[in-house]
Amino acid sequence: MIKPADVSTKRLISLAPDNWVKWVTQIPDIVAGEILNSEFQWISRESDVLIRVESSQHGKFLVLNELQLRYKPEMPRRMRAYAALAEEKYNLPTYPVLINILKASDAEIPTSYASNIAGLRAIQDYRVINLWEVDVNIAFAQPLPSLLPFVPILKGGDNESKIRDALQILRADEQLNQLETVLGFFATFVLDSAIVQQILRWDMALLEQSPWYQEIFSKGEARGEARGELRGRKEELYSGIELALEIKFGNQGLELMPIISQITDLQKLKAIQQAIRTVNTVNELQQILSTNLT
Repeated sequence: MIKPADVSTKRLISLAPDNWVKWVTQIPDIVAGEILNSEFQWISRESDVLIRVESSQHGKFLVLNELQLRYKPEMPRRMRAYAALAEEKYNLPTYPVLINILKASDAEIPTSYASNIAGLRAIQDYRVINLWEVDVNIAFAQPLPSLLPFVPILKGGDNESKIRDALQILRADEQLNQLETVLGFFATFVLDSAIVQQILRWDMALLEQSPWYQEIFSKGEARGEARGELRGRKEELYSGIELALEIKFGNQGLELMPIISQITDLQKLKAIQQAIRTVNTVNELQQILSTNLT
């Protein structure tokens, strides 16, 4: 039986850092060095992964990898801030990369930040990689083991065959087999939960031990219980449900929040949060909501 693993982005990228930086920068002679501390003095948040690299053409510089589950409008400003802070801390030029995991909308995602105040300009370009536009075969061909857990959401990866291929590679490598829960997590976005269980040959309860899964689907309940007051539990459950809806169904799921906010019974809210884990469509969830509203 597999055990819960450290599936942070730093762990994923550290599996094959040279191949990773070649892929995100498209610089063929780039070589990865140390994965640096990305905690900055002026802000409490860490950038995902900061790597010192070197290239014969460009010399020494930093590759800043910012992974987002879904793109948010504030990302251009954040990319500007993270790039500037990284350069300040390490005194090296920075190549920022924004990697979006799940598609939020059809709107075009900007590749730069720009402002102009009284003729003074601030401009920050960055590379954007949308995983749903990345050919699934890249994960197998380069090889890029860091991409294997994301196979179900890559272009052409939303089928049993590709997911089984990725699973076989993960299970055959002692360094990679703990990433199976991440693969299973993303597989539930494209396949029926029963099929995912059949492919992975373990109960979905094991998937819930994945840090990715816990962060998304258990956040509200855990924080609410910790606060220990009725109002707090409700607010945090609403927050957790809203986050889970956005992750699994995007804007279509968020349209259900006005209905869910009418429900005040804690047990019903917990039941809805549990249901989001297992349903495959918004329509299925709407039927459950109808039952809880009666």
